[in-house]
Amino acid sequence: MFKKILSLAFILVSLSINAQGTIKTMVYNLLEYPSANPSNRAVILRDILDEYEPDIFMVCELESEAGANLILNTSLNNEGNNFAMAPFEPSQSGDPDHQQLIFYRKAMFSLEASEVIPTPVRDINHYTLKLKTADQQTDPVVFEVFVTHLKSSQGTANKQLRLEMVQKFTTKLKTLVPNSFVIFGGDFNLYTQSEPAYQELLDPTNAIVMLDPIDRPGSWNNNINFQDIHSQSTRISSGPFGAGAGGGLDDRFDFIVMSQNMQTDPKLKYIPNTYKSFGNNGNCYDNSINSPDCSGDFSQALRENLYNMSDHLPIVMNFETNKQIVLSINDISAESPIELENTLVTDKLNIRLNTNKTENISFEVYNLLGQKLLEFTSESLSFGTNYISIDVSQLTKGIYYLKTNLPASRTFKFLKTS
Repeated sequence: MFKKILSLAFILVSLSINAQGTIKTMVYNLLEYPSANPSNRAVILRDILDEYEPDIFMVCELESEAGANLILNTSLNNEGNNFAMAPFEPSQSGDPDHQQLIFYRKAMFSLEASEVIPTPVRDINHYTLKLKTADQQTDPVVFEVFVTHLKSSQGTANKQLRLEMVQKFTTKLKTLVPNSFVIFGGDFNLYTQSEPAYQELLDPTNAIVMLDPIDRPGSWNNNINFQDIHSQSTRISSGPFGAGAGGGLDDRFDFIVMSQNMQTDPKLKYIPNTYKSFGNNGNCYDNSINSPDCSGDFSQALRENLYNMSDHLPIVMNFETNKQIVLSINDISAESPIELENTLVTDKLNIRLNTNKTENISFEVYNLLGQKLLEFTSESLSFGTNYISIDVSQLTKGIYYLKTNLPASRTFKFLKTS
């Protein structure tokens, strides 16, 4: 996986600092991983993750520690040693084949603690991550991350089990520092906002008040009005795969909810409009995600991978911090074949070449959602002495990422200032 540069200026002696960092999160029900078909899903997952590049990756339906290691080594660390995983814990709730786990970017976070919260159905896994900031010793930014897979299916008994599982989470909230930063992600298997589990989750009397970031209450199941946030099923038929659900996209089962303080606290703040059902172009109701009829910002290639990977779509959302994220010099990879001359740009993005190869270089610019906005080849760009200039004047103000097809090249972050 490409490595992001998290700094706008290098202090080459010892540190690299980003004055305001973006933290990208993803939760994904991987569908009976790794046993379900097709057999090359570690590579498929790698390509999906390369599109979004999460800093915290939460998973459901993980069958084994071997599967976790396959994700870490093949899907995440295929081009470096940038990610770590939390300890894989055997189930304490009687469902040994459907576990949760997180993977995290080592340069950005340290894992301070992990625990298993047993429930009547499946575990809730709780992880405490500390952001690696310049003042982490005196004013630490701590992220409490919970991941779960609530009981599936409709019916009164299943609704009650979902409620009992969520109550384990809300009880745990009472033990946390009152102003903790909390996210709770997973496959919640909820059909409507009226379900007791959803109401319990967002109860304003909870010790830490939780919010649904997109605030889209309603009856989500089989409702075309919510087609843009549906996350299951990616497939009309599960027959070719031998596992998972069919029926096309018509359910909002997958969620990330957050503590209320993350609406406004600059230490760790949700970036509005970054919560997405990743790969869903909002026009795929009751269809397979790879259908040509579902075209849009998310590419056909990505949607093919999502179709083959799981019957669920990932949910993504981004946070920002006003803290300085610090990387040691060991976290910065060796010289890249290209470098940005300036990461603060207005109209032109100037790229310095550290390679003799100047032909057939492709450049792609992505936004924070992983959507490709611009694409160029070296043949179409203006050259100077050892540099290429890309016109980015049409982009709006904000943070963007530049990728190339050159081996060993990093993914570069730049800020469009006007």
